[in-house]
Amino acid sequence: MAEVILVATMTVRREAIDEFRSFENQAAGIMAKHGGIIERTVVVDSGSGPLQEIHIVTFPSEQALAAYQADDGLRKLARLREQSVIKTEIIRGEAGPDYRPEALA
Repeated sequence: MAEVILVATMTVRREAIDEFRSFENQAAGIMAKHGGIIERTVVVDSGSGPLQEIHIVTFPSEQALAAYQADDGLRKLARLREQSVIKTEIIRGEAGPDYRPEALA
């Protein structure tokens, strides 16, 4: 089974950031039930208008990702997501080289 690595970029309504954070916290709990984890988040905030939040997400397999996507608990959060997220872009990738100095030694 190959690990699934996703880079998800969400464009979020600034006025709905609390709803977005609530959605993400609950979705992360559901994700964990299926072996998924949000490894890292990056917030890109210009100070006005929508902001972006970028997530590096991993799942142990395609089956685990599919189970997460089909989870009824996630579907129940759709309203929160729709209120807060303007756009989502997802890129699938694979593990790359480790550039940390300790890994190169």
